[in-house]
Amino acid sequence: MLFTEDFLYHVWKFRLYNRNLLQTTTGETIEVINPGMQNTNAGPDFQQARIKIGDTLWAGNVEIHVAASDWQKHNHQIDKAYDNVVLHVVYRDDAPVKTTEGNLLPTLELEHRIPAELYSRYHNLVYGDQKIIPCESAIHSVDELTMRTWLTRVLVERLEKKSAYVAQTLKQNTGDWEETFYQHLAASFGFKINSLPFEMLAKSLPQVILAKHKNSALQIEALIFGQAGFLEEDFTDTYPNQLKKEYQFLRKKYGFEPVDKYLFKFLRLRPLNFPTIRLAQFAALISKSNHLFSKVLEISDVKLLRGLFTDIEVNPYWETHYRFDAESKPSSKEMGLSSINNLLLNSLALFLFSYGRLLQQDKYVDRSLNLLEQLPAEDNSIISSFVELGVKTKTAFESQALLELKNNYCNYKKCLQCSVGNKILKLV
Repeated sequence: MLFTEDFLYHVWKFRLYNRNLLQTTTGETIEVINPGMQNTNAGPDFQQARIKIGDTLWAGNVEIHVAASDWQKHNHQIDKAYDNVVLHVVYRDDAPVKTTEGNLLPTLELEHRIPAELYSRYHNLVYGDQKIIPCESAIHSVDELTMRTWLTRVLVERLEKKSAYVAQTLKQNTGDWEETFYQHLAASFGFKINSLPFEMLAKSLPQVILAKHKNSALQIEALIFGQAGFLEEDFTDTYPNQLKKEYQFLRKKYGFEPVDKYLFKFLRLRPLNFPTIRLAQFAALISKSNHLFSKVLEISDVKLLRGLFTDIEVNPYWETHYRFDAESKPSSKEMGLSSINNLLLNSLALFLFSYGRLLQQDKYVDRSLNLLEQLPAEDNSIISSFVELGVKTKTAFESQALLELKNNYCNYKKCLQCSVGNKILKLV
């Protein structure tokens, strides 16, 4: 049989072995009162187990191996941390094992106690030739409660990992939530392909500087396009020349050095997603908004949150341009609903969660999850694959959780650490 110790951990934890007439390899009766709690750190595999062997009730640890001889291979016989092991659980007993004091350990062999169907399901999950996810042939049969509970957990895992980056940036900004939010929001305006140069732009252009020029939309635009490196060349049109003139003065005043323009990518992007258009929209938002994160904390209605990003009027120049000095057919450059939802998902929901976690205010965590419940699911290849497999995905709450599930569980075939995998493995 082909499996790892993780499979035996799963079998032991959920008691998925034949428990009739349990005996040690020396013939003593065994009663498993409590298998213990799995230990993910150094030391024995399960702690605080309660095992009755013969007439004696033992409280201690359980160590699990595929073969009993692994005890010696792992040098447990010279490690006092394993002296309080009360039961050695193995798939195959191929050698007697002893503690550092020379005491023989009671051993339970599982070779003939694991149901063939359980092993077959496990082998199909972990070693099968699936195209999308390990449980693709069975995930549709998992009950809604199990799926919902597990997706909630992996969603929180996803938000907690992202919050760690927020906390790191917040520390760099000496605890300034507004500045940290501004920088992250800028990265979100760049979407995935241009998030880094947008973030670099924001970090090179502190919000406090922009605040000094709130009364001049042209100066806000000049600072943003200038720091993004888009005003370093000669232009034909009046508008970019005005921006360049303003930026040259402001750059000298503040001692700025722009980001390299060539970090911004245009290739394979729809014109509406060109970084020049996103920069124009970002500049319009900055001109319109004050203390944006404070407003996010105050507003709980998703429609009002969307309102923070609607009716943002970019400079009229962009109605007939996607780039400087390159006229195009007239078209609206206001942010679309999908772009706004993207900002709410990747910036607002994350910062509400991070703020709630770091300040230990659960109401903001709840608002974050509620916001994701009210946003539509993302449309990408991973989510489409889950939909094809029969997984209902209507909200961003579900799609974000499924992305985490796919990228950090399914891709690594961590089925034994997944409640969905556990449900499928359980015999009916």
